[in-house]
Amino acid sequence: MNTIADISVNTASGQAKSLSDYAGQVLLIVNVASYCGYTSQYKGLEQLYQQYRDRGLRILAFPSNDFGAQEPGTIEEIQAFCDRNYSVTFEIFDKVRAKGSQKHPLYARLTEAIAPASEVSWNFEKFLVSKTGEVVGRYRSSVTPTSTELIEAIEGELVK
Repeated sequence: MNTIADISVNTASGQAKSLSDYAGQVLLIVNVASYCGYTSQYKGLEQLYQQYRDRGLRILAFPSNDFGAQEPGTIEEIQAFCDRNYSVTFEIFDKVRAKGSQKHPLYARLTEAIAPASEVSWNFEKFLVSKTGEVVGRYRSSVTPTSTELIEAIEGELVK
């Protein structure tokens, strides 16, 4: 099984956090940006989080400046933007590289987990991770957080 449990990420405050801390929870991992045509998806992500957090869904947002330089700010600026514009309550982590030779180990694992393996193509690409840490779904930027396709997949994982 190709899990993400052994990977460590940095929180917005710079503290290392093991993804094994999320064992038993369903994760939706998203690379985000503040100045993108898809930025309004923050609203749908927050709706998803509010609807399913008590059932075990966690949304993990990873700002990345890899796509069109649409996330140039500091982590503090990004958090302020998300709070001011979308009242985001899910976790926003430190900025990462989501593609290329220097991509974060998390994104290296995510992009290899579902065939066909390929780089993240743009901001707001989503990866669904099971309670056991296995990557079970990949959704392109055009799939909105409140789409039937994504909601059915999340609900399917939550009941397992």
